[in-house]
Amino acid sequence: MAPSSPFVSNLQYCPRWKYDVFMSFRGEDTRKTFTGHLYEGLKNRGIFTFQDDKRLEHGDSITEELLKAIEESQVALVVFSENYATSRWCLNELVKIMECKKEENRQIVIPIFYNVDPAHVRHQGESFAKAFAKHESKYKDDVEEMEKVQRWRTALTAAADLEGYDIRQGVESENIQQIVNQISSKLCKTSVSYLQNIVGIDTHLEEVKSQLKLGINDVRIVGIWGMGGIGKTTVARAIFDTLSCQFADASFIADIKENKCGMHSLQNILLSELLRKKDNYVNNKEDGKHMIARRLRFKKVLVVLDDIDHRDHVDYLVGNLDWYGDGSRIIVTTRDKHLIETNDVVYEMTTLADHQAIKLFNQYAFIKEEVPNKCFEKLSMEVVHHARGLPLALKVWGSLLHKRDITEWRSAIEEMKNNCNSEIVEKLRISYDRLNIIQQDIFLDISCFFRGKDKDYIMQILESCYSGANIGLRILMDKSLVFISINNTIEMHDLIQEMGKYVVKMQKKSGEPSRIWHTEDFKEVMVNNTGTMTIEAIWFTCFEQICFNKEVMKNMKRLRILCIADGRLNRFSSPHSSIDSKYILNGSIEFLSNNLQWVYWEQYPWVSLPDNFKPQRLVHLYLGWSLLHDLWTKRKELLPCLRWLDLSFSDRLMQTPNFTGMPNLECLNLKRCRSLKKVHPSLGNCKKLNKLSLYRCKSLERFPCVNVESLEHLDLEGCLKLDKFPNFFGRMKLELEIKVEGTGIRELPSSIQYLTHITKKHLLGMKNLEAPFTELDLAGMKKLIALPSSIGMLKGLVKLDVSWCLKLESLPEEIGDLENLVNLDASCTRISKPPSSIVRLNKLKFLNFAGQCLEDGVYFVFPQVNEGLRSLEILNLSSCNLIDGGLPEDIGCLSSLKKLDLSKNNFEHLPRSIAQLGALEALYLSYCKRLTQLPEFPEQLDKIDAYWSNDSICNSLFQNISSLQQHDISASDSLSLRAFVSWEENIPSWFHHRGFDKSVSVNLPENWYVRDNFLGFAVCYSGELIDMTAQLISLCDDGTSGITRKLALSNHSDWNSKIYFFLIPFAGLWDTCKAIGKTPNDYGLITLCFSGEMNKYGLRLLYKDDPEFDANCSSSTKHSNIIGRVMFETKGELCRSICQKNCKDDGDGLIGCTQKVQVWRIALTAATNQKGYVL
Repeated sequence: MAPSSPFVSNLQYCPRWKYDVFMSFRGEDTRKTFTGHLYEGLKNRGIFTFQDDKRLEHGDSITEELLKAIEESQVALVVFSENYATSRWCLNELVKIMECKKEENRQIVIPIFYNVDPAHVRHQGESFAKAFAKHESKYKDDVEEMEKVQRWRTALTAAADLEGYDIRQGVESENIQQIVNQISSKLCKTSVSYLQNIVGIDTHLEEVKSQLKLGINDVRIVGIWGMGGIGKTTVARAIFDTLSCQFADASFIADIKENKCGMHSLQNILLSELLRKKDNYVNNKEDGKHMIARRLRFKKVLVVLDDIDHRDHVDYLVGNLDWYGDGSRIIVTTRDKHLIETNDVVYEMTTLADHQAIKLFNQYAFIKEEVPNKCFEKLSMEVVHHARGLPLALKVWGSLLHKRDITEWRSAIEEMKNNCNSEIVEKLRISYDRLNIIQQDIFLDISCFFRGKDKDYIMQILESCYSGANIGLRILMDKSLVFISINNTIEMHDLIQEMGKYVVKMQKKSGEPSRIWHTEDFKEVMVNNTGTMTIEAIWFTCFEQICFNKEVMKNMKRLRILCIADGRLNRFSSPHSSIDSKYILNGSIEFLSNNLQWVYWEQYPWVSLPDNFKPQRLVHLYLGWSLLHDLWTKRKELLPCLRWLDLSFSDRLMQTPNFTGMPNLECLNLKRCRSLKKVHPSLGNCKKLNKLSLYRCKSLERFPCVNVESLEHLDLEGCLKLDKFPNFFGRMKLELEIKVEGTGIRELPSSIQYLTHITKKHLLGMKNLEAPFTELDLAGMKKLIALPSSIGMLKGLVKLDVSWCLKLESLPEEIGDLENLVNLDASCTRISKPPSSIVRLNKLKFLNFAGQCLEDGVYFVFPQVNEGLRSLEILNLSSCNLIDGGLPEDIGCLSSLKKLDLSKNNFEHLPRSIAQLGALEALYLSYCKRLTQLPEFPEQLDKIDAYWSNDSICNSLFQNISSLQQHDISASDSLSLRAFVSWEENIPSWFHHRGFDKSVSVNLPENWYVRDNFLGFAVCYSGELIDMTAQLISLCDDGTSGITRKLALSNHSDWNSKIYFFLIPFAGLWDTCKAIGKTPNDYGLITLCFSGEMNKYGLRLLYKDDPEFDANCSSSTKHSNIIGRVMFETKGELCRSICQKNCKDDGDGLIGCTQKVQVWRIALTAATNQKGYVL
C-alpha cells in the first residue's frame, strides 16, 4: 500500500535476502527441544527463518535447494550439540556457511553452544574427537575424503572462534529471547542501508528519535505534520525500519486516507500485524476499539499510521495511551495539525535546504548526479529555486528532465513557471479538496490576492466576507496550506499558491471564473462580457487606462471584493498632479454590485457613486485620490455594516455625506481633502467612531460636535481655517489622541474638563477606564491665546504642556487648583508673570519657563515662593529676560530643588537665599554677562556651569571657593585627587618643573608656605596616571622621616583629552603628627613618584595671589585655545573643567587670557573643597 516516496533516489537498494535466518542443527539432538523453541521465537518476532521440514541428514551430500537456501540467508545460526559432528550433513552445511561468510555479501554467522564446551568444538575434543576418529578411520585410505575431513575441522575451529552463545547455563527461554533480540537488531541495521541514498533524511531521523524518548518506559504518541509532498511518509518509514526491531511487534499502515473499506478493515490490519495472525477480528469499529485495547495492552509495540485525515483515525486506531503496553510508541503522519495537537509531540516537517534540494534534484535529473556543464547547472538552479525545497517537486521535475537536451530543458522550465505540473498539483490539491466551501474560498482569496500581506489587514477583509474567517484561517494553517511569517504576513509555499491559482484557472476554462487578478483578464471580461455572473472578487494593479462596460458591471451581481490599485500613482506627490487620473477611455459606470463588502479603488474617476448602488453589506469603502465631488448625489439608504470610510486625498470633495445611515462607522479618513469646507453635523450620531482624520483639510471651516464615547484618535493638524475647537459630548471611556498642531484654533472650549486626553504626537494618559485625566499636551498651538478657567477642574492632571504656544501670554489663576500636577512646561510662550497660585502646586517636580518670547521692555517676574512648591526639583528660567528683582528673595525656600537653570539672563545679582537651597546639585549661569556678584553657595553644590560668563563672575567663583577653605583639614580627613581636562597638547609654560621621568624632586623656595595663600601643588601631565606617591623632606637631617602620602587619581579614561590637571591640596598632604613640631617651611624638598603610562609632566606651587602666575599665563595663551566653559563636577570622585571654545577677538573684550587663568585657578582650587580618601 505504501506509495513511492518523494525522498527516495533512483538508485537501486542493496540486494535483498530471501531468508532472514538459516539454522544448522543436529535434528536428533535439538529438533524437538531447543531448536524448535528457537524457531518459534524467531517466527513470532517476524524473522523469516528457512525451515527444512524434510530434513533427514543421511548421506554425504546436501541438496541444491539447501545450498541455495544457505546462500540466500542473511544470518546463519549454527547450533552445536553433542552429536553435531557425527553428521556429515551438518558438517557440510557448516563448510558452506563459512564459505558464504567470506564472500562479498558477508553472511552473519552466530554459533550457539548447546550443552557442549566451546573449547571442545574449537579443538575437536570429547564427543567431537570421537566423531572425527570415526570419520578419519572410515576415510583414511581416501585422499579426497581426508581433505574434506580437514575442511570440516577448519570450519569447526573458525565457527567456534566467532562470538556466539554458550547456553549450558541459564534458563532456556531467556537464552532464546536474548538470541532473538540480537538477530532482530542485526537485521534492522542491514535493512535500512537504503537510507544512505535519501537526501536530508538524517536530520529528520535524529529529530523524531529524540522526540520518541525511547529510554522512557511509557506510552508516547508523536505526530509528523507537513504539507503534501514534503516527505512525511519517507521519514515515518525510515523510523519504522530503524526501530521496529526494538519492539515485540510492529505495524506500518500506509496511506490511510485512501482506505475505502471502512474503519474496521484498518483495525483488522493493525491487529493482524501486531498479533502475527491474519484474521478478520472485528466487523465494526466499536468492536475494534475494544479489541485493540484488550489484546495489545500488555504488548510493547511500534505503530505507524501514515497520512490520516479524519478524527476517527485517531479515535479508533490510536485511542488512549492505555491501549498499548509500556514502552510502546505510536507515530502518526498527517497534513492536518489539528488532528494531532493532543499528541505528546508534533514534529513539523520542513522543506529541504538549498544544498539538499540541489543534491536531490541532481539524483533524478542526471546520471550519477554529474551535471554536464555550466548551462545545465544554471538551469538546474532555476528549477530548484522554483521548487522551494519541496521533495515531491524536485523528484517529479528531475525525472521529467532526465536525459533531455538543453533545448528541452529550457522549454520545460518555461512551461513549469507558467503552469504547475499536474502530478504535483493533484498531490497538493488533496488538502484543498478536503476543505469545506468557506475554507476553500478563503484559501483561493489568499492564493490569488493576499499572499504576503499583513495578517491583521487581511483578516478585516475576510471577516467582512465570511463568518468564521478566523477559524477558517486556523484550519488552513493546520493543514499546512498557509503560515504566518515573523513579520505577521500571510504566506504559503509557491507551489501551494500555484495550486490555488490553478483551481481558479480551471474554473475559467469551464466559463465560470470566480476571481480576477490580472489586468488583461479584467479587460477581456469588459470586452467579451463572459463569466461575469460567477465573478466574486477582482483585485489587480492597473498601469494603463481601462474602458469600463456598464453592462458588464451590471452583470457582476455576486461581486463581493473590488480592489483596483493605480500602479502609476505617486503617493508622495500631490494628487492628480503628474498623471491623467482617468481610467476610462470611452465608458461609464452606472452599476456596482450591491453584494460588495470590500471596495478599494484608487483614483476613482467619477464625481459620485452610482445612484442605484445600495450595498447593504458593505464594510469597507476606500476611494482615495478620487475625483469625487460628493459621495452620493442624494441621501443614501442605510449602510448598516459600513465600518471604514476613506476618502483621503480627494481634492475636489466639497462636503461629506450624511452619516445618519452609518451607525457602525468606526473609522473616517478625510485626510488632505483640500476643498472640504464642512463636515455633516450627523457625524455626532456615530457613537462607535474611534478614528477621525481631517489632517490638512486646509479649507475646513466648520466642525460639528463629536461624540467621544468611543473616539480614540482625532487629527485636526494643519486645518488652517478652523478657529474653533470642536465641542465634545458623551462619556469618555477610552484614551483619546487629538492632534491640533498647525490649526487656527485660538481658544479651548469650556468642555475641556470632560476630555480624557489631548496630545500632539503620542497616545498618553489613562491606562484604566474611568481613570482621571492625567496629561494635556497643547504644544505647538501657535494661535492659542488663553486657557479656559475650567482647566482647574482637571483634578487628576499630572502633566501640562503648553510649550511653543507663541501667543499664550498668561496662565489662568485656577492653575493652582491642579493639585496633582507634576510637570508643567510653558517654555517658548509669552508668559511674563506666572500666577501667584502656581506656588500652591506642591506636587510639582518640573517647572519650565525657558525661552520666553517677550517684547522689549517686558521682564519676567517669578512670584514669591511663600514656602510653596515643596516638591519642585528642576526649575528652568533660562532666557527669560530676568533682571534684578525678577527672582524672589525667598527662592531659598525651595527645599527640594536640585537643578536651577538661570542661563542667558540679565541680572547683576542673585538672591542671597540661594545659599539655603539644601538639595541643590547643579547651578547654570552660562551667558549671564552682567552678573558680577555671587552669594555664597550651598555646601553640597556639585556643578556650576559658567559658560562664557563675565570675568567678574570667575573672580567671584574663586573667592567663593577660597572662603570654604579657611579651616585646616586634618590628616584624618578624606581626600582624593580630582582632575580637570584641557584639549591643549603641551604642558603650559607656567609649570616651572617639567620632564618625562616617572619621578621628580623639586627644591622648595624659602618660606614657600604662606598660610591662607598657599593652595597646594599643581600637577599637569599627559598619558594615563593611576596613582602617585608624594613626600615632603625636611631641610635638616634630624633622623626623622619625611611626610609621605600615596594618592589615587580618579579614572578619567572616558575623556579624549590631551592634558590633565589636578591639585595636591596642602591640607591633604600635611600631617601634624608626623611633623613633630616642625612647620611646613622646615621642609625644603618635595618628591613625586608616578605610577602608570605617563608621557610628560609639569609641577608648580600654586597660590591664591600669584602675579607671576597671571603674567606667565597671559603671555603663553595669546595664540592657544582659550577656556570658554567652567564646569565643576565634584559628585563622586571627579572634578572637570572642560575647555571647548577657541579664543576669538570679537572686539568686545569680554573674553581674554585673564579668564583662562581664573578658570584654571577655580578648577584646581575646587578640588580642595571636597572630602575624599588619602591612600
